[in-house]
Amino acid sequence: MQHKYSRFLKWFAVAATIGMLLILLGGALVTKTDSGLGCGRNWPDCNGSLIPKEITTEVLIEFSHRVVTGAVSIFILVLTVWSWRSLGHIREVKFLGSMAMFFLILQALIGAAQVLWGQGDFILALHFGISLISFAAVLLLSLIVFEVDTKFDADKIYMSKKLKIHTISVTLYSYVVVYSGALVRHTDASLVCPDWPLCRNDQPFAIPYNLYEWVQMGHRFAVLLFVVWIAYITIYVVKNYKQQRVIYWGWVIAAIIVVLQVLAGMLVVLLKLQLFVALMHSLLITLLFGLLCYMILLVSRSK
Repeated sequence: MQHKYSRFLKWFAVAATIGMLLILLGGALVTKTDSGLGCGRNWPDCNGSLIPKEITTEVLIEFSHRVVTGAVSIFILVLTVWSWRSLGHIREVKFLGSMAMFFLILQALIGAAQVLWGQGDFILALHFGISLISFAAVLLLSLIVFEVDTKFDADKIYMSKKLKIHTISVTLYSYVVVYSGALVRHTDASLVCPDWPLCRNDQPFAIPYNLYEWVQMGHRFAVLLFVVWIAYITIYVVKNYKQQRVIYWGWVIAAIIVVLQVLAGMLVVLLKLQLFVALMHSLLITLLFGLLCYMILLVSRSK
């Protein structure tokens, strides 16, 4: 059976997903380089003009992020409308398209509000998480585009009630981990603890001295619980779901990513916030969250 969409929709979906990933990494770069006010208190213009007249590193980073966000927003709007028209019979398509657009607009508005009026650290920490939801929606929409004419057993899923509960719960909890990590960045608490895994390895029972240490160590504890939880689910899946390759490999890959994520977080501290490692840290949690959201999609399809 021929479907009412062309192979160009697949390429467009890939481009939109990569573009959304660039928005996330660009936002992380803006935060990590303190370039948020590179264009001053001006939005959508930059330092009083549509195209900045003076180019500094901060201006280049902030302005590039805005341009990429604007261009990718158009891509996602087109992808949403195109997929609705071509694949609207698939139940998740309209919901995911709406989610992608809504949270993309919301993160742009929060970014604009920060530039124009400033926001508190606890509000700013939401920015990355909101972009993450939009990325996950675009990623899942793209995967559905590729699923339609591919012999792929993602629509023949069986999950036990136990696995369903753990999948939904750990995905929701991952958002807590993401928020706590964003709070570490926005409160400048990334390097407040000189050691790892403890704040001070020579004082293993020391209580955090101030808010910044509480934020940093709170994030580390949240990550520890997250790693243990992912490991437990992966062991359960490896023992019981060898015949369901989508579930089996999905959780194995999730376990690998979470280990890499922990290593990247450790290196951020030990290498004193080296930019490449810090961006890799953001990339890994983005990919992991997207994968966990795909697992939620499988839960909804499970017989």
